[in-house]
Amino acid sequence: MSSTFQIDFSAAHKPVIVGIDLGTTNSLVAFMDLTGPKVIPGPEGERLVPSIVSVRQDGEVVAGNPARQLLIEQPDRTVYSVKRLMGKGVSDIGEELRLFPFRIAEGSESVVRLQLGDRTFTPPEISAHVLRQLKQNAEAYLGRPVTQAVITVPAYFNDAQRQATKDAGRIAGLEVLRLVNEPTAASLAYGLDKRKDGVIAVYDLGGGTFDISILRLHEGIFEVLATNGDTHLGGDDIDNRLIQIALEDIQSEWGEDIGKNREAVQLLRRAVIQAKEELSFVPVTKIELEYQGKAYRRELTRDLFEKLIADIVERTLGPCRDCLRDAGLSPEQIDEVVLVGGSTRIPLVQKAVETLFKARPHTELNPDEVVALGAAVQAGILAGDVQDKLLLDVTPLSLGIETMGGVVSKLIHRNSTIPASATEIFTTGVDGQRNVLIHVVQGERELAKDCRSLARFDLKDIEPMPAGMARIEVRFLIDANGILNVSARDLRTGKEQSVDVKPSYGLTDEQVEAMILESYEKAEEDIRERQAREARVEADTIMNALEKAKQNDAWLELTDEERRTIDEALNRLLMVYHSDDHLLIRQSIEHLNNVTMKLAENMMNSAVSNALKGTKL
Repeated sequence: MSSTFQIDFSAAHKPVIVGIDLGTTNSLVAFMDLTGPKVIPGPEGERLVPSIVSVRQDGEVVAGNPARQLLIEQPDRTVYSVKRLMGKGVSDIGEELRLFPFRIAEGSESVVRLQLGDRTFTPPEISAHVLRQLKQNAEAYLGRPVTQAVITVPAYFNDAQRQATKDAGRIAGLEVLRLVNEPTAASLAYGLDKRKDGVIAVYDLGGGTFDISILRLHEGIFEVLATNGDTHLGGDDIDNRLIQIALEDIQSEWGEDIGKNREAVQLLRRAVIQAKEELSFVPVTKIELEYQGKAYRRELTRDLFEKLIADIVERTLGPCRDCLRDAGLSPEQIDEVVLVGGSTRIPLVQKAVETLFKARPHTELNPDEVVALGAAVQAGILAGDVQDKLLLDVTPLSLGIETMGGVVSKLIHRNSTIPASATEIFTTGVDGQRNVLIHVVQGERELAKDCRSLARFDLKDIEPMPAGMARIEVRFLIDANGILNVSARDLRTGKEQSVDVKPSYGLTDEQVEAMILESYEKAEEDIRERQAREARVEADTIMNALEKAKQNDAWLELTDEERRTIDEALNRLLMVYHSDDHLLIRQSIEHLNNVTMKLAENMMNSAVSNALKGTKL
C-alpha cells in the first residue's frame, strides 16, 4: 500500500457530520470547514433545494428543482410543503387539505398516505427523498460518504413530528445524531460572530411555521430561556392570500374559475411568489400570468401589499409577547434580535419586529441559510471540531403524571433545559394494591383530563401494603431530541417498568398551540378545581382511616358523647365533600381531626401496649 493512498484514505474518509435545514418550502445542507459553516451547493450551483417531490410517468421519484418543474406539469403526481403533515393522522389534516391539493390514499387511517400517480407515500417517505437529494449533493461536493446528520425542526414540533423527522432521516440512509430547534440553530450561527454576553430574540418566519425563541448567551454557552410560536403560520399564508385575490380577479376578468385547475394555480403561485419577493426591494411590481392564450396582469404596490398582509404579520407578535412573559423579560432587556426565514425580508415584518423589541434586527447572514449554518455548527460540536460551545435546548410543554384525584404532578416543567431528567416518589391509594397505573401527560393545565395523554403503562406485582406505605419511584428522562422515556420502580421489590413515549396521532396543530394559552385563560379555574380535588383526596384518607378505627377496641373506649361528636363531624365533612370550596372541605377535615384526637391517642396506646406485651424493661 502506497503512502499516498494512506494519506488520501485518512483525509477523504474521515467521517463528516452535516447540518440539514429540512424546511417547509426549501431545504439546505451545510458543513463545517476550517473557516466556519458553509452551505453546500447542488450540481448546478443552487444552494436552496425545493422541498418538493414528484413521481415521473416512468415511476422515477425526483426531488428538488426537477420536482418543482413537474409541480406545474403534473401537479397530481407532485407534493410540496409536506412538513406540515409530518407526524399526523388523517383526522388531523383537514385544514392542510383545504390549502394543498393532496390526494389521500384509500385505507389511510392513523398514518397519512399520499397518492402520487399509482404509488402511495407517507410524509416521512416524502421528506426522505428531499433528504436523500441533500445527502447526494453533500457527497458529490465533499467527495466522501455522508451518513450522519443534525436536522433542524420547528421548536413547536411535538413528539410525533420529531419522531417522523428522525424516521425520514433513517429512510434516507442518515443517522440523525440530533434534532435541533430551528431558532436555536440560528442562534448558534450568529454566535460565531457575537461572542459577548447578552440576551437574543430569534424571530423565525419561514414558509410554513413561525417560531420565536429568547436565548441567553454567556461565554459561548447558549441557553434557551423560552420558546413560543405558531406551527400553522408562515410565508405560505401570505402566498395563499395573494393567490386567492388573484383568482377572484381572474374570475372577474376571464369569466372562469381556474382555482380547480392545478397547473394554472401552480403557475399563479410562482408569479405571486416572484412579485412578493420583488416588493422587498422595489415599491411596485406586477403579478403576471399567461395561461392558455390568456394574460392576467395586476399592479401591486408595497403599500397595498402591506395592508393585505398586516394581520398575518400581527399574528406573529402575540407569541413574541408570550415568549417575553415566559422568559420574565421586557422588550428593553433584549440585546439583539435575529431574523430567520425568507419571509423576514419583507420590510413590514422587519418594521414590526423592530417596533416590538425596540432593537434593530440583525440580518447579516442570509435568512434562508442561517438555520442550516447553525445546524452545521451543532454538527461541528458533535464531531469535536467546534470547541467552547454548549447548547442547552428546552422542552416547550410541561411533562408529568396523573396522581390521585386526577390532578397532574409535573416532573419536568415547561422551558426546562434538555437533555433533562427528574425523579419523584409516589405511593398507593388503596390497601393491598398490587398494580399501579402510570399515566404520562403533557401540558400546562392542572388536571390530567385537560392535558395531552402521552402514554399509559402498569407497574405490576408490587408488594401489597397499606395505602400510603408503598414507595414508587417515577423517573422522566428527555434525550437531546426531545423524546421522552418514563420508568417506574417499586423501591421495596425492585420491580421496574418503562416506556418510550411513541408518536401519538390525533392531535391537531391548533390543540398544541392552544395548550399554553388555555392554561393562562383557565389558570384560576384550574387552581380552584385542583385545590378542591386535593382536599377531597385528603378527606378520603381521613374517612378511610376513621372507618378502620371504628373496628378497633379504641373506638369502644370512647364515651357515647365522644362517638356522637365524631359521627357529627363525619357527616359535616360528607355534606361539603362535593363542594367546589376547598377551604370549606379543609375546615371540616380539620374539625374531624380535632374531635378524633382522643381516638387516635387510644389507638396509639393500644398499639404500644400490644407491642410491649411480654417484654421486660
